[in-house]
Amino acid sequence: MRSRFPILAVTLLLSCSAARDDGIIRLEMWGLGREGQVVAEMMPEFHRRNPNIRVSVQQIPWTAAHEKLLTGHVGEATPDVAQLGNTWIPEFVTIGALENLTPFVRNSTAIEPSDFFDGIWATNTIGDDVYGVPWYVDTRLLFYRTDILASVGFSSPPRTWAEWTEAMKRLDALGGKSRFPILLPTNEWSQPILLALQQDSPLLTEDGGNGAFRQPEFRRAFEFYVGLFRQGYAPVLSNSQVANVYQQFEAGDFAMYITGPWNIGEFRRRLSPEMEGKWSTAPMPAPPGKTYPGTSLAGGASLVMFNRSEKKEAAWKLIEFLTEPEQQIRFFELTGSLPANEGAWEVPALANDPIAAAFREQLENVTPTPKVAEWEQIATIVWETAESAIRGERTIDAALANLDARADRILEKRRWVMAQQKEAPRAE
Repeated sequence: MRSRFPILAVTLLLSCSAARDDGIIRLEMWGLGREGQVVAEMMPEFHRRNPNIRVSVQQIPWTAAHEKLLTGHVGEATPDVAQLGNTWIPEFVTIGALENLTPFVRNSTAIEPSDFFDGIWATNTIGDDVYGVPWYVDTRLLFYRTDILASVGFSSPPRTWAEWTEAMKRLDALGGKSRFPILLPTNEWSQPILLALQQDSPLLTEDGGNGAFRQPEFRRAFEFYVGLFRQGYAPVLSNSQVANVYQQFEAGDFAMYITGPWNIGEFRRRLSPEMEGKWSTAPMPAPPGKTYPGTSLAGGASLVMFNRSEKKEAAWKLIEFLTEPEQQIRFFELTGSLPANEGAWEVPALANDPIAAAFREQLENVTPTPKVAEWEQIATIVWETAESAIRGERTIDAALANLDARADRILEKRRWVMAQQKEAPRAE
C-alpha cells in the first residue's frame, strides 16, 4: 500500500513535466467584459497559424478589472497580454507594469502607426515610447432626432456652437414641461471635458502637476456647459434618474444626446420600427474659430504586454494578429466595437452605414485626456464640481477654484516625485 503513492506522485510529476516540455508556448491573456468572452472565439485561427502557441483567455468584468490588474502586478501574477482601457495606460506605465513596445513596433511588418487614427494611437504613447496598440475605439458625438430638428428648421445637424445653441433655443420654444433639447447626465465627466478640449484647454499644467481649470480655455467651455442647464436646455438629472433613455428619446423627451458607439446597436434594438429614418448621428459641433467637426475624446481599449512576461515574442504575435484588419473586422462583427485599424473600416457593414460614418469622421479629430496616473480620480471630481455649479450650489468662479484645489491635492504625490527627479542629478 505504501509504495503506490510514491509511484503515483512520480507518474504525475513526469506527466506534468512532459506537458511543460512539449514545445508549446502557453500565453495568458486577460480580456475585459464582453470583449474578453468574444476574443476566445478568435483563438482557433491564431492557433492554426501558430501551432506552437496556445492562448488561454481569462474574462474579467470591467468593474473588477482595474483592481485585479493592479493586484496582479503587485503580486507578480500578471498575464502576458491584456486588454487595457487606454486612459489606464499612463497609470500602469508609472508603476512599471508594461513592456515598452517601441522596438516591437519598429521591427513589425504588420503594425504601422499610420494604420490607426492619430488621436487614438496617441493615447498609447508616453513621451516617444509606445506601450499599447489600439484594439477598438470609441468617442462621443451627437445622437439626434432628425425629424424634431427638421421641425425647427434644421434639415442637417448643427456644425457650430452658434448653430447648436440656436437649435436648442428653437427646440426649447416648442414647450412642454417634460421636453428638453438635449440630455446631458450630470454624473458624466466626458461632456464638459470634450467641450474643454474643443477650446484647446490643457486641463492640467504642462508638467501635469496642477489643475488648469481656472484658465480661460476651460472657463469658456465650463460656462457654455453649465449654461445649457441654467437656460433650461438640459434637465438636471443624473443617469440613475433617467428612467429609460431609449423610450424617452423615442417619445421626444429630448432631441439630442451625447454618447458613444456602444449605443449604435442599442438604439437599433430598442427603438421601435416606426423610428426608422427619424434619428441619426453627427460629429460634435465646433466652437467659434474652430473647424468642423469639433474635437472629441480619444477612447477605447488597447492591447498591452506586461513586462514580467517571459514569452514576449509570442505575445507580440498575438497583438499583431488581433489588430490586423481581417481580425478587426471579425471582432466588429462579433461585438459591434469599432475597429482601431482604419483598414477595417472598408468592410461594407461600416463603409455603407451612415450612423457609423459620423464616428469615422469624428475619430479623425479626437484627442487624449492628460496622460497622468491620477486622471481617473480627476475626471470624477470634474463632474462632481460641475454638478454643484449646475445646481446653483457654487458660482462658476467658486466651482473652478474648487476644481483646481481638489486636482492639486490629488496630484500632490506626482509633484513630489517630479521634484525628487529634478534633485537626483545634484545628489550625484
